[in-house]
Amino acid sequence: MRTVNIFALPLLALFIMAISRLAQAQDLPLSPAPPPTSDGTAIDQGIAYILMVVALGITYMIH
Repeated sequence: MRTVNIFALPLLALFIMAISRLAQAQDLPLSPAPPPTSDGTAIDQGIAYILMVVALGITYMIH
């Protein structure tokens, strides 16, 4: 339990430093976001991942 306390403070300090750096990054004026360009590959890849998980589940249940 004591080793957890030793590592908790430095990790918390790094987290706070990262958040403060992100807050300072907003000083410059932001350009408008580009319009979304989707050619459907992300959707196809998502469907492929779902089918792979289903196939893995079926294989696990059969064996």
